[in-house]
Amino acid sequence: MTGRYLADLTWQQVQALLDEDRVLVLPLGAGAKEHGPHLRLDNDRVLAEYFAERLRAVEDVLVLPTLVYHYYPAFTDYPGSVSLERATAANLTFEVCASLAAHGARRFYCLNTGFSTLQPLGEVAERLAAVGSLFAFTDLPALLEPVAAQIGEQVGGTHADEVETSMMLHIAPERVDMRLAVCDYHPGRGLSRRPVPGKAWSASGVYGDATLASRAKGERFVAAVEAGIGRDIGMLRAARLPSRL
Repeated sequence: MTGRYLADLTWQQVQALLDEDRVLVLPLGAGAKEHGPHLRLDNDRVLAEYFAERLRAVEDVLVLPTLVYHYYPAFTDYPGSVSLERATAANLTFEVCASLAAHGARRFYCLNTGFSTLQPLGEVAERLAAVGSLFAFTDLPALLEPVAAQIGEQVGGTHADEVETSMMLHIAPERVDMRLAVCDYHPGRGLSRRPVPGKAWSASGVYGDATLASRAKGERFVAAVEAGIGRDIGMLRAARLPSRL
């Protein structure tokens, strides 16, 4: 049986679906975060919703509306990029799940397409466990790194780079302008449009080598993420629920 989208239902229909065994999927992808000159600001949202639809097509899950604002502090030097405070992002995610848990849901999966988001999502998992619900989330770096080690060619990078651009070339090539793709890799923590001590200087907003991207590589990366999400859902379904206070 395939899944459904919460937003398409009435509250009476949702009431019949909220129980402790059903997995609720919360897509998380930035709707306003720079991705260099060749990718759009809503790149992560497109990724999250693509994977959510692929999952919904094969699993009996309930897919929630996408969270498009969250914790993305590394990108605020670039116009159009939006980041919440870490605590705000964690509270937002927790309260979405807690609202649904109040009506019977107890298994939540955040289909996460960010890196910095892993920090507040870990906090959400602890808080929800304390009140009797399970919360798992996609660890994108862990899923992508083994494939990148096999087929990746760039020296380094994690953002709007060979990997992310390749994925978009596979998922939505019409949203990629490879004529504007660049190599921009100066190691550091956080991105800056100007040389700043300790930060990764990137005039373009790319952190890596987007020029090495290809649709064939993207197919491999996307398949790895899909397989990882499938494993996560299986483990979440089989996991023992924590005790309620």
